Amino acid sequence: MRLINVIFGLLLAFCSAVTFAQAIDINTATAAQLEGLKGIGPKKAAEIVKYREANGPFKSVEDLSKVQGVGAKTLTANKDMLMVGGAAMPATPKMPEVPKAAVPAVPVEPAKQ
Repeated sequence: MRLINVIFGLLLAFCSAVTFAQAIDINTATAAQLEGLKGIGPKKAAEIVKYREANGPFKSVEDLSKVQGVGAKTLTANKDMLMVGGAAMPATPKMPEVPKAAVPAVPVEPAKQ
C-alpha cells in the first residue's frame, strides 16, 4: 500500500509540473530562461538573445530557425513551450469602419402628399 501511495504521489507531482508549466515568450525571455528548453544550452540561448537584439522581435516561433544552431529538431521538441508576443491567443480583430456616405447626417422626413 505504501508503494502505491509513493507512485501516486510521484505521478501527481509530474502531472502538476506539466500542467502548470508556462510557455516562454521568445521575444522577452532571458538567456537563462531559454537554457531550460530541450537542446538549448548557454551558447544557443545567447545566440537567440543576440539575434533578437540585432534583428528585432520574432514574428513567429518558426523564426527561431533563423538563429544559427537552432534547427527543426529543436523547434519540434520545444514548440509547445514557446510563444511570441506574450499571448497564446490571436489578437482581437479591429472593428471595420462604417463608410461615411452610408450614414445620413439628418433623418429624412417622408414626402407629404
